[in-house]
This record gives sequence, structure tokens and C-alpha cells, in this order.
Amino acid sequence: MGEIFEVRSFDAAGRIGELTVPRAGLTVETPALLPVVNPHIGTIDPADLASEFGVEMLITNSYILNRSDDLRDRVLSEGVHTLLDFPGVIMTDSGSFQLAEYGDIEVTTEEILQFQRDIGSDIGTPVDIPTPPDVSRAQANEELQTTQERLKTAERVGQKMDSEMLITAPVQGSTQLDLREQAARHAYQTKLDVYPVGGVVPLLNAYRYSDMVDVVAAAKRGLGVDAPVHLFGAGHPMMLALAVALGCDVFDSAAYAIYARDDRYLTVRGTEHLDDLAYFPCSCSICTNHTPDEIRRCDDETREELLARHNLHVTFAELRRVKQAIRRGNLLELVDARARGHPKLLDGYRTLFDHSEQLERSDPVSKDAVFHVSSECVRRPEVMRHHSRLERLSVDGDVLLSEGGVNEAFDETWRVVPPFGPFPRSLSETYPLTVEVPERMSRKSYEMAADGIRALVETNPDTSFTLAHREWPKSALTRLPNAVTVTELS
Repeated sequence: MGEIFEVRSFDAAGRIGELTVPRAGLTVETPALLPVVNPHIGTIDPADLASEFGVEMLITNSYILNRSDDLRDRVLSEGVHTLLDFPGVIMTDSGSFQLAEYGDIEVTTEEILQFQRDIGSDIGTPVDIPTPPDVSRAQANEELQTTQERLKTAERVGQKMDSEMLITAPVQGSTQLDLREQAARHAYQTKLDVYPVGGVVPLLNAYRYSDMVDVVAAAKRGLGVDAPVHLFGAGHPMMLALAVALGCDVFDSAAYAIYARDDRYLTVRGTEHLDDLAYFPCSCSICTNHTPDEIRRCDDETREELLARHNLHVTFAELRRVKQAIRRGNLLELVDARARGHPKLLDGYRTLFDHSEQLERSDPVSKDAVFHVSSECVRRPEVMRHHSRLERLSVDGDVLLSEGGVNEAFDETWRVVPPFGPFPRSLSETYPLTVEVPERMSRKSYEMAADGIRALVETNPDTSFTLAHREWPKSALTRLPNAVTVTELS
């Protein structure tokens, strides 16, 4: 796997990576978004996707091409790159979406992979079973077994073709989290190349971001760090930061075009209907050169194209913003900001921290700073890491834990900063204890600091501790061990 995917930077589980695609002779920086191109519907020309939006990868449907009387012979003769007039990486889906929608398709994994190879696809996909959410365990398990059998077929076909085409190994399992982890582990052990987490579109369409987070986290537990992870059907700008923070590297979406067809306008805070807009809250070329009223007066085809172009601009701008956040080490602050745009996205953000231990494994041990901007931040990986370190620190004598200054009546004075809790004053300028906090802290922040004190006290049972605090809430003080003397600073 290390031969095609290399991670350059981490923040939480998000990463900047490089995906090498041998057949295309290109290396693409991830996170990467693949616009979905329907070969029969030309909302935006693929050549424009490359020249105007900087798109390096797109995805189209090989099953549609295979079943098309108009396009099948042509794509076999010309190749998919010439057919679409696109110079970058082309990934092809297999027809699994049609299988999920209509219950059956007339092609096998072996046939569709050979077809994808013959038309020049750079990344091919087998026919997996995209099991929907909430099905019975028996159905999820049975369909997962079918998918895994097809992955074995894909391995065999890939070796037989002797082609540079990468082949995906979709991870299924519905909302059965142990099956997702098992499926990911099985996929990772194959000789396949890219690992899409499938069957999540119904969750995304229903705004079930909390369930999406659990599903992706389970899949990530079964995959190695060198596995490029594709989140199938995810491309709304408001959830990109959350999905990247989970460790997803590749996204595909037809939302830019589908939403435009319904006069819907994408933003990082959600979706607006064109009829409801008096002003465009965006500075892309579409929004600066047109007013909402002007676009409303356009004919259907022009209006759809203009909205689709805006939708792509705002999506790729958010992707660049996410990448910059990873570079700066403040991805979780961006996720926090985006989570305020929708209650269901906030549910997903809170669920993300149910997996803090998993995020902590890849989160850098040093960054510029931490901004404590909400009560959810108390569960960030940096806080969890600090608390685990407190369980290993040794201190003797009479120790003052203080929000104020040094008191020479004690053997040592440690600082206390919610939500991290206590630490030696000598570490005050050390990340993450340089945390920037508001003057009005949340109750949860004080409670987490109290938990940090408890961890230190339990590790040092023979040491005397005194906490000097400023107006800590009772809910935090009651979490302290009885052995801690408490005094309030005036």
C-alpha cells in the first residue's frame, strides 16, 4: 500500500496525503474531491472541471457506459479520457448504485472490471452490495459475505489483467459497527488499492451524521494507516471538515449538479433555495458577477449550469480550507465552527469525540496552539493525552494546584487550566498547555479539569494537594477526591 499512498501531515485523524495513480501517471494530493460526471448529462464539461476548478480526479459510471447503445462502442474505441475530454485521473463506478436503487444489474464483477480496464479507467470498482442502514444483522452479514467474495474475484481479475489500473475494495456492513470493522480488516488484507466506505448515502441524505461518524470510525479501525479511504457519495461542503477529521481522504459527489437542478445553492452552513436568497453570501465568480434575481430570470439550462458552478466553487474552496487547517493544526476548530451550522452536524461532531482515543493515535504531539472554543473541546485528543500523562507523573510533598501565582508555603505550585487540569509551571509554554481559553468557561471544562486533578492524586496517594480556584462550579468540585483541600481565590 505504501507504494501508492503516502501521508504527509496529520491533524486528529485528518491527513494531507499523496495518492499515486500509475495508469494516469499522476500523483494527486488528498483530501481530494471527485465530481461525479454522468456521461449522458453534461452540466459542466469535464475539460472545464480541470481548467476552471483544478479538478485532478473525477468519477463516472462504467455500468451506464457499458449499457449505452450510443456510448459503449465509442468509449471502447476512444477510451474514457477522450470520450469525456478530461486529462486527469478517471475513476469508474461499477453499477453498485444502480443495484442499490433498482435491485439488480446485468453484469458481473469480472465483466465490469474487464470493461473498466478496456476503456482506460485509472481506478476501477467491483460490484459490491451497498447494504442500506438499519437492516437486520442477518441481511448485513449475508450481503457482506457476497461483497467479500467479489473482492476475491476482483483480486483474481486484477492479477489476470496485469494492468496498472487501481482497484477499490469497498467496505460494507450497514450500521453494524463490528461488521464494518471486520469488513475493513478483510479489505485491507486483499491486494486491492483504495478503500471506499459504502452504503452511507442514505445516512447523509437523512442528516444522520452521528451514525456516519460511527460507521467511518469502525471502518478506520480495520484499516492500516497507509490505506487511502474513500467516502462514497459524500461531497456537501458543510460536512467535509468532519469527514476529513475522521480520516477520509477521497470523496465523490454529484450534489453540485443534482442540487443545481432543484435550484438549490450550497454553502458551508447548509443548503439554500434560490428563491429564498436576496444576496449571495459568496465571492466566487458566479456570485460576484450575478445577483440571485438575475439567475432566477435565466432559462432552466443556464440557471442550472450557473448554480452547479457555484456549488463546485464553494465545495473546492472548503476543501482547500480543510487542507490549510490540517497544515496549521487547527482542523478541529474548523469542524467546531461548521458543526454550529446544523443541529445534526453538531451531533456528528460530538460523536467524533466518542472516538478521541482513536483520533489521538495520529494527532500530532505538537502544534502552534489550541483554541478552546466550546464545551465539546473538553474531549479533544490533546486533553485526553494530557490526562493520560497525569497518570504517570510523580510529585512529592505539599502541592498547590492554583489558578493564581506561586505560594512559597508549599513545596511545589502547579498551574491548573481547564479543561486540561494540573501541570508543572515549567510546562506553561509547552503545547498544548499554551491553550487559549475564554474568560467564561463552560461547566464541562471545569469538570474535565477536576478529572485531571483526580488522575494526578490517584497516581500520588501519599502527596498532599490543595486546589486554589476561582468560582469553580459545584459539579466540578464534587468530582475531586476527598483528600484534596479546596480553597477559593478572592
